Amino acid sequence: MYPVLFHIFGIPVEAFWATVFLGFAASLVVVRSELIRLGRDHGAAYDLILWAYIGGFIGARLLLVVTAWDDFQRDPWEFLFSGSGWVWQGGLLGGAVAVTWQARRHGLPMGEVVDFSGMALAIGQAIGRIGCQLSGDGDYGVPTTMPWGMSYPNGVVPTTDFVHPTPIYEMIGCLALFLWLWRRRAEPHVPGSLFGQYLIGTGVLRFAVEFVRRNPAVALGLTIAQWVSLTFVVIGVVLVRRRAPLSIAEAT
Repeated sequence: MYPVLFHIFGIPVEAFWATVFLGFAASLVVVRSELIRLGRDHGAAYDLILWAYIGGFIGARLLLVVTAWDDFQRDPWEFLFSGSGWVWQGGLLGGAVAVTWQARRHGLPMGEVVDFSGMALAIGQAIGRIGCQLSGDGDYGVPTTMPWGMSYPNGVVPTTDFVHPTPIYEMIGCLALFLWLWRRRAEPHVPGSLFGQYLIGTGVLRFAVEFVRRNPAVALGLTIAQWVSLTFVVIGVVLVRRRAPLSIAEAT
């Protein structure tokens, strides 16, 4: 594992934060190209991505505080700014609030915004999971005897057991989801339905991966992440089945 990729003037460049940056850079490329294709102001891409990062950071950490209150109390500062333990569902919710605000400010149709946001989120997640894998930040799964099982002895959250490399599972799944959405972006569709497909895909992916993750069950044998994932799937199905464009008022 490589929690620290290299040093610049003695300052460590961590794998997690490096891939977070690359993920947002890739998302910026996706958003900017879609705004150009749709004939919108592509300069809005920078505000959308910046506020997606701010809202995502806040949302991811707030949800983690709820799910790991004891760890937060022990060392709040380290907990909030550590490169491990991020909750992607919280990041999605926080980022959605921030992006909705910016879409309104720039006068962008919400149906278009959520559709290209789904593509940006998918490629961002795929790249981000590379950082989780390199840093060994505890996102790996339970012990396994499968031939592709891995250990993370030098990770941020080390283990010498051979476990499911769940960051790789999610990286592959998110990349496949991105390619699916990207190929269908120019096909006729109800605005908002592509984002619905993103929610269904990412919800099903995370729901399945949770069965080999280390997170504890909270109700009916399911984890918090699985319950949130089911909620995303339901919302996604509603968006896919709708026959009218998504309005800003409905999105908020």
